[in-house]
Amino acid sequence: GGRATPAGDRWFVVLRDQADVSDLTTITDYQTRRSAVYRRLTDHAIATQADLRAALDSLGVRYTPYYLVNALEIEGDLPLRLWLANRPEVAEVMPSPFLRPLPLPLQTARGDEPSPDETPTNLTVIGVPEAWALGVRGAGILIGQADSGVDAEHPELSDAYAGQTENGVIHAYHWLDPWTGAEAPYDHNGHGTHTLATILGNRVGVAPDAQWIGCVNLARNIGNAPRYLDCMQFLFAPYPPGGDPFRDGNPTRGAHILNNSWGCPQDLEGCTSTSLQPAVRALRTAGVFVVASAGNDGPACSSVNSPLAIYAEVMTVGAVNNEGRLAPFSSVGPVVSDGSLRPKPDLLAPGVEVLSAFPNNSYHRASGTSMAGPHVAGAVALLWSANPALIGNIDATEQILRDTARPYPFDDSDRCGAGNGTGAGILDVASAVRRALAR
Repeated sequence: GGRATPAGDRWFVVLRDQADVSDLTTITDYQTRRSAVYRRLTDHAIATQADLRAALDSLGVRYTPYYLVNALEIEGDLPLRLWLANRPEVAEVMPSPFLRPLPLPLQTARGDEPSPDETPTNLTVIGVPEAWALGVRGAGILIGQADSGVDAEHPELSDAYAGQTENGVIHAYHWLDPWTGAEAPYDHNGHGTHTLATILGNRVGVAPDAQWIGCVNLARNIGNAPRYLDCMQFLFAPYPPGGDPFRDGNPTRGAHILNNSWGCPQDLEGCTSTSLQPAVRALRTAGVFVVASAGNDGPACSSVNSPLAIYAEVMTVGAVNNEGRLAPFSSVGPVVSDGSLRPKPDLLAPGVEVLSAFPNNSYHRASGTSMAGPHVAGAVALLWSANPALIGNIDATEQILRDTARPYPFDDSDRCGAGNGTGAGILDVASAVRRALAR
């Protein structure tokens, strides 16, 4: 539980001058490109935010700067908002809803399903065991999980935590909680544990040999643009506890793939259609594969309506049941919130009654596009593990996933216009891995 009520007003302030990193796509070495994108973004933000930061400092106003979007979260009242909106360098000012502390600690969720004694159906129907039979299980790939948290002690997930080292468990560079500052992974809600285990769980995951780092962006199932950015920045360029994301971030330690089983609706969390687009554009340039769940506002047309799912730079995933039929709740395009009429989603994956891990060493079945997206994140981990030459090549990876997708087998695919609703079809992991190996 919990609702978005302001504990003092906070504003998300986006500047007009966003960094252009498009020329950095020509850098062929993956880690060099990531580092170059990080330096360009941070240097640009420091330079272009200088006058506004100086003015805020003179007024004694508290703020947090960002670089993945050139923006700041600023604490202040309505007159300050009006002052900000009239400054020439400011593009838009949005509310940043924040949760009040709860009087009592939250109880941690527990699932009601037994542990699986065979590979779950949601994995077999997309050909995951065939990929494993080829010796491809995701080794060498790092997943960035931003969600309600992670139960890092769950047997599906504990050995895949990048913080597990020869010297014991080290959370620095591997975990961030921007809401409460918790030093170690936790997950009261279960959503994050469930979705991450679908990506890389030992028995319920697509890529069980991949590793993960994590961040909490959904405290009590509510987020806002700054908290989403806190996690995206950390997963791209992790930094130590108490470190400065601008100066201490290390993009060479960041995740290859980001799973985003969340949306940022304007009415509840303050995001406009453009709030987070500079972030996903920069991540794509850096070679980070961004997966976004389509949303659960279907079956109405144009129900893909909030970041990140609306953006061309991400792979947006809708949900089907195990027979391959589009789930009624799965959001569909075209995207109208930004005026683009962009077809969405891009791909479909299982998202109905998906069995996965849950806190307290339990398991749970859940439905939603939140459950579908992780299958694609896991599939990308398999492709990049199978053929490391694909790492950072977002265009080629997306093309493989589209070209090998199974055609949608029912007749309701184009009811909202060509390409909307079902995208390229249903994820076929086995075919995609074979294609990657053949490159």
